[in-house]
Order: sequence, then structure tokens, then C-alpha cells
Amino acid sequence: MSEIDSKVEPQSSFLEDLKETLRRGKTIDGYDYNVKKRYYEPAPESSYGEEFRQVVESRRSVRKFTDRKIPKDVLDACLDLALLAPSSCNLQPWEFHVVQSPEKKQKLVEACMSQNAATTAAELIVVVARTKNWPEIAKLNIDQWPQEKIPKHWKDFYTKGVKFTYWQGPLHSIGAIKKAVTSVAGLFRPMPRGPFTKSDMRVWAIKSVALAAENLMLAFRAYGFDSCPMEGMDENRVRKLLDLPRDAEVVMVVGAGERAKDGVYFPRVKFDRKNFVRYV
Repeated sequence: MSEIDSKVEPQSSFLEDLKETLRRGKTIDGYDYNVKKRYYEPAPESSYGEEFRQVVESRRSVRKFTDRKIPKDVLDACLDLALLAPSSCNLQPWEFHVVQSPEKKQKLVEACMSQNAATTAAELIVVVARTKNWPEIAKLNIDQWPQEKIPKHWKDFYTKGVKFTYWQGPLHSIGAIKKAVTSVAGLFRPMPRGPFTKSDMRVWAIKSVALAAENLMLAFRAYGFDSCPMEGMDENRVRKLLDLPRDAEVVMVVGAGERAKDGVYFPRVKFDRKNFVRYV
């Protein structure tokens, strides 16, 4: 049992939480979206479509960087923008390890097969997904609520609902029970189909982390720098280098810096929308 379990309010039983989950209405979180008094945040008055298009279209996977350093304030700003990415239940299962120690950086370059994007990068950032730190982040969602009074719905969700959803139990036994119950209940109503297993949790975490990684790369481009996401690496060596816990998944290593004149090796090859988009 994690540390958070001893700090939150007394937990209800598994069966009680299961009944509560099945009781919830058509919205998965059970929130009454029609309540009159609730939080509202107006949409921005301006649109940034053209500026955003320029950022997205000019982002390339850069394989060669100049010797120019990325200013610390720019690096921090880009990381902050990465952290604004959406995540499932706001559990933010990501970590960004900025490797700046010369010794560790050299070892990381070697773990990335000494590819040019790693060798010449001003910064190397290891993007990591965590599958078991959700109890701590759930607690942060309560402890760092930005208003004076925390809504009961929010507190209940992060003390009970999140635990019921993501706790798999010893040897994933609870996950197996949830999967069986969901399979039966799903015959009669829409039901979330997981996560129930270690593999499910891995997919769950990586989906959110990938969104944050894209934020990071677009942020670098917006600030006039470039990046290259690298999957070609020895993950075991990266894990050992950073002393990562067992639940950590190395999603990618992002090399970042100023684009060299010959930093893009090939023209962009993309395919027509009709190959991927379906209007149904």
C-alpha cells in the first residue's frame, strides 16, 4: 500500500467503490455538469491559428545542432509548457530528466547509439512515464487545490475514485476482478475497459506522456530552437544511468538545440489526409 493510503480519509471497501462506480451516471466521473454554480473559464478572445501553423509546420526532427547553448530561462519555459499538457485524470504520469552532467551526458549519448542528434544536442532530455506514482499525484490534486474550498466531488474523486480505477492489487488480482465485472456490466451499458493490467497501465501512462513530449518539442520550435525525439536507444542503459525506479518507462530521449544549416537530412515526407482521416 502506498504512502498516500495512510494520509487520506478512511477508505471505503472495494465493493463499495465498485458499486459507486457502477452508480455513476453517463459521465465517467459522476459530475453534475448542469449544476448552476460551478467554475467557468472563458475562451480566449484571440485565435492563433496561423502562428500555431507556422510552429507546427517548421518543426522538424533535426539531426545536427550548432554549438549554441539554450538559455536557462528558455529551457525552463519549454519544460513548463510541456507540463501544461493534458493527462488522464490530471495524474500527470511524466518525468523529464535533463541530463547536463558531462559524464552522464556522454554515457547517454552512447546509450542513444551515438547518433548525431544526441552527439550534437545542446540538451538531452529523457522523457519518462511512471505507472505507480499516481497516488502521490492524486494527493497533490487535493493538497494544491487553487481555491479556498475544495469541492466534495473533487476530493472524493481523488481519494476514492482514482484509487479504485488505478489500483491493481497484489499480483494484479484486483485488476482481474475489475476486468471481469466490467466485462459483464459492459454488456448492458458503456463501461471504461481498463486499465486492468501492468500492460494497461504502461499504455495509459505513455499516452499522456507522449502529449507532454509533443508540447516540449513545439515549445522549443516556438522559442527558435529545434529538437529530435529519439527512440533508438538502449533503454536498459538509460534506466541504469538515471537510476530509475522499476515502474519507470523510458518513452524517448529528446535532443534539443539550435538547428545547423544542414541539420535536416531529408525533405519532409507526409501523405495525403485521405490515407488517415475518416469521417464516419
